[in-house]
Amino acid sequence: MEALYLVLPLALLFSASAVGFFVWAAKNGQFDDLDTPAMRILFDENKHTKKTNPPNHTTPPTHPHPPPFHTPNDEQK
Repeated sequence: MEALYLVLPLALLFSASAVGFFVWAAKNGQFDDLDTPAMRILFDENKHTKKTNPPNHTTPPTHPHPPPFHTPNDEQK
């Protein structure tokens, strides 16, 4: 019975905050367009984008080989 004194106000607070967030989302237009995001996956966006040139591979990488891996035991040897 004593648990109700804690659980009931927490449940009311949680419910009121959920309703408040729903009202806030509805007023800010979160539910205005529910169909377009679901249909967007069906359309190919790549056919309308401009093709770019391939990257220039004439410049060698700055680090052709990674540095060697050292462990703390290597320093003792």
